[in-house]
Amino acid sequence: MCGIIGLHLRNPDLYPRLGSLLSAMLSEMQDRGADSAGVAVYGNAVWSPSGQGCVSLIGITGSAQTAAAAVGTELGQPADAIFVDDTLVLRSAACSLAVLDAAHAVFPDAVVAGFGQDLTVLKGVGQARELVQRWGLAAASGWQGVGHTRMATESAVNPSGCHPYAVGPEQCLVHNGSFSNHATVRRELQRTGVQFDSENDSEVGARYVAKQLADGLDIETALKALCAAFDGFYTLLVSNRDSFAVVRDAIACKPAVIAETDDWVAMASEYRALADLPNVECARVWEPQPEVVYAWTR
Repeated sequence: MCGIIGLHLRNPDLYPRLGSLLSAMLSEMQDRGADSAGVAVYGNAVWSPSGQGCVSLIGITGSAQTAAAAVGTELGQPADAIFVDDTLVLRSAACSLAVLDAAHAVFPDAVVAGFGQDLTVLKGVGQARELVQRWGLAAASGWQGVGHTRMATESAVNPSGCHPYAVGPEQCLVHNGSFSNHATVRRELQRTGVQFDSENDSEVGARYVAKQLADGLDIETALKALCAAFDGFYTLLVSNRDSFAVVRDAIACKPAVIAETDDWVAMASEYRALADLPNVECARVWEPQPEVVYAWTR
C-alpha cells in the first residue's frame, strides 16, 4: 500500500497555491505509506528558474556554492545551486543533460532525484507531514506536481527507493502496487544499455517508460506498451513538464480517483486527498477504468 497524488493546474491564478495544495494532498496520504515520501514540482522559479537545466541530487555534503563551482568547472560554464532541505538543486543555462553529466562526474555516488527544465524533485525517508515542512513545500509555486508516500515492499527504505522516479528529462513516475515480472523486464532493459540506481520494481517501470518516450512514442502509446509488458497490480501516474497521465492494470485493484474542473485536473489514491481542492464540489469525479490511459496536456 502506497499513496499517490497529482495536480495539474489549468488556471494560472492558482499557480502560487500549488505547493500548499500539494502539501495538503501528500499529508493526507501519509497513513498509506509512512516509510518515505517524495514530490516533483514543475515551474517553481525559486528552485528551478525558467529556461535553465536543473538537477536534484541527494547525498551531497558541504556548501551549495562549493558544489556549484565544482560542477560549473566540469561543465565549462557557470552553475549555481541551493539546498532544499537535504536535496541539492543545481541550475545552469546549459541543458539539463549536460548538467547531469557534470554532476555525475563530480558526485558519482550521489542519488539523482530528478533532472530537467522547470523541475525540482525532493525525496526523504520519514513521514510526509514532517517532510513537507522541512521542504517548505507550502510556499512553492508552479503549474504541476506529483507526489508519493511509500510503504516499502520491494527494496530498502532509503533515498534510492523513494518515489517519484524521475529517470528521463522532465519525466516522473509514481507507482502504487507491485510488478511481479520486474526482474525479467529489468534484464531486458539492461541488455539495451539501461542502467539502474536501485532494486525497486517501480524504477523498472520508470526506466521502461523513459525508454519508450526516448524511442519516440507518445505517453499514451508508452503506457499501453507498459500494460502489455508488465504483470502485476498497479496504479501509475506519469508526468513531464507539459503532461499528466494515469493508468491502472487490467484488474484495477489498486485504488485511484480522478477529479477535473476547468481550473485543474487531480488524481489521488483516495478521494480524501482531493477533498480540499478549490471548488471540488463542482468537479467531475470518477474512478479510472482498467488499462485506459487518461492524459492531459498543458
